[in-house]
Amino acid sequence: MSKHQGEGTLCDHNTKNVPFLLLALIFFVFLGIAFLPSINEGVAEGMAALSGGGESTLTAEAQTIFDTLQYGRSIHVLAMLLLGFGFLMCFVRGHGFSSITATLLVVSVSIPVYMLIKGLEGEGSPLSIETFLFAEFCAASLLITIGAPLGRLKMDQYLLLGVLFVPVYFFNEWLVLESGKYAGFLDTGGSVLIHAFGAYFGLGFVATTAKKFAKCPSCESDPISNQFCLLGSLILWVFWPSFTSAIVAPDRVVLTAVNTVFALCGATIATYIFTKLIRGHIDIEDIANAALAGGVAIGSTCDMGNPGMSMLIGIAAGILSTCGFALIAPKVQTLIKGTDTCGVHNLHGMPGLLGGLSAIIITGNAGIQLLGIVTTVVIAFVGGRIVGLLVGLLGTKTATYSDVDEFAE
Repeated sequence: MSKHQGEGTLCDHNTKNVPFLLLALIFFVFLGIAFLPSINEGVAEGMAALSGGGESTLTAEAQTIFDTLQYGRSIHVLAMLLLGFGFLMCFVRGHGFSSITATLLVVSVSIPVYMLIKGLEGEGSPLSIETFLFAEFCAASLLITIGAPLGRLKMDQYLLLGVLFVPVYFFNEWLVLESGKYAGFLDTGGSVLIHAFGAYFGLGFVATTAKKFAKCPSCESDPISNQFCLLGSLILWVFWPSFTSAIVAPDRVVLTAVNTVFALCGATIATYIFTKLIRGHIDIEDIANAALAGGVAIGSTCDMGNPGMSMLIGIAAGILSTCGFALIAPKVQTLIKGTDTCGVHNLHGMPGLLGGLSAIIITGNAGIQLLGIVTTVVIAFVGGRIVGLLVGLLGTKTATYSDVDEFAE
């Protein structure tokens, strides 16, 4: 028996307290229920005060102030993109330089390319703070995508992927949000259009590539690389409320932030409980990733829900994501015949779909919501498959999951 196996057995016997974990889960579910406005009068009154009338007309001076506040949140989003995603992807041992550099490159490509396309579209100013924020959202979706082939692309290929990704993302965003064909579709914080799109684009990108890398070294981590990964996770956790509230109406910013934090709390607690229930010990991959699933899932309803609903969505997302990393991922990778290095389907794909479906509770329009979700997944996967074939024309990385082929010692 290997040392790892022995430790796993010891954990199973000494730390897996199933009755306690189940009671803890029940407690936190009831905690979420306790914050539902229909039960908690104080929450109902607070929501009414926080959300105002739902619409507001700002004077020129007030609009300038609001734009400045949005600028502050845009810098928080940049911190998520470069520090959060960058360190989160440093879990691959010996690939840290490449992970950080790839992060810098795709952000540097996607933001100006998106703003250029927006300017060519001719609607609205390409230099507005809102356009800048939407460009950052595009960069976030692209960073999710590169998590799927991470460690198996040359640096030049990240550049090409970034350039080709943006038009596909922009088309899907325009189709679902602006074309008028999906009126009533709710996805304020991008559960579907940002997270699910990036994840399924990534799956399409890596589909049918397993045989190509069959003889290459496998992806590995160590305590140091995992600590960098946890640092990235914490940065994302802290700034996520700025991400979801970036474009909401001024009178809904506080409500959005509270809902987001409650969803993140729910996912973190559920991840801890289910990583121990399923694996018998705390798995660092689950804690660093699935604990963020609440932020992914709450995106669609972040400014329309309530804290109780948000916490329950977060709990459901944490459970789903943890099950994804522990149980579902091998089946998905066998199905698509490709390797999802960062598990983007588990953190962004499935929780993103959960967030999109949860919006039906608020809109009551299942048809439009489902149509928007299906459209996004199809465009993302097909687009990812096509872009993957084009990027593959630039060759294959000689040292997978390693910095040695592109960085001097």
